[in-house]
Amino acid sequence: MKQSKKSIVLSYAVLAFATLIVLLPFFWMLVSSFKSQRELFAYPPKFLPSVWKWENYKQVLSAGSISFFQMFLNSMKVTLPVVVLNITFSSLAAYAFARINFPFKNFIFMMFISSMMIPAAVVMIPRFMLFTNLKLVDTYWPLILPSAFGTAFSIFLLRQFFMTIPKDLEEAAVIDGCGKFRIWATIIVPLSKPIIATLSVFLFQGTYNDFMGPLIYLNTDTKFTIQLGLASFRNSFATRYDLIMAGSMLALIPVLIIYIVCQKYIVKGIVMSGLKG
Repeated sequence: MKQSKKSIVLSYAVLAFATLIVLLPFFWMLVSSFKSQRELFAYPPKFLPSVWKWENYKQVLSAGSISFFQMFLNSMKVTLPVVVLNITFSSLAAYAFARINFPFKNFIFMMFISSMMIPAAVVMIPRFMLFTNLKLVDTYWPLILPSAFGTAFSIFLLRQFFMTIPKDLEEAAVIDGCGKFRIWATIIVPLSKPIIATLSVFLFQGTYNDFMGPLIYLNTDTKFTIQLGLASFRNSFATRYDLIMAGSMLALIPVLIIYIVCQKYIVKGIVMSGLKG
């Protein structure tokens, strides 16, 4: 019994130490956002600033040709449509793969999964040429459309979860006269809140933090997303790391809120999505 208690205490100690190691860069960024540019490069380094500079956040909110709030709205113009459309169309495709029998279903699904192995850099130039010919460069459409109609990862994750839902519920709905679309909307989607919340977090984080896409397709300053806005603090003459740290902390707030709201679904969604193959 004593040995068991010791092992439990040791496990908690190791977990606490690992948590501290993981959170240390976050705390370093937090305190660095209140330092001056000179103090950031002081040697020997100091963890806490000698003078807490709240002016860094004021400069971030008002610096540049576009306000930080406008950059946040621009990021939401891209992120929210991607999340909503991707979840909708991916869940429809996943329901078809999980519940509907049609010719070459397994082969088509394997082709979807195989597409995950294609590096993004391979399709970067063809995709840019496509949107250039469509005259959609310097708009948000090139950032929304590639992910809006479903991705292989989203379809795979949702399909695995849908296969854990008992078929008896669908059979009862069919007896009541429900069609496939109504079964998807009234049974499958409501029972899939854990995986939908989990996937929403992944999509939100990936789209919100995307830097390469906006860098390639957006040219007008007033259309910049947050990630491009943070990059504007770097120029040919100097890099304002103090403002980058403060801006990064502000940009992190929406992601933290999403994680806090959806954290109870994340583990459950990932675990249950792997119960059936």
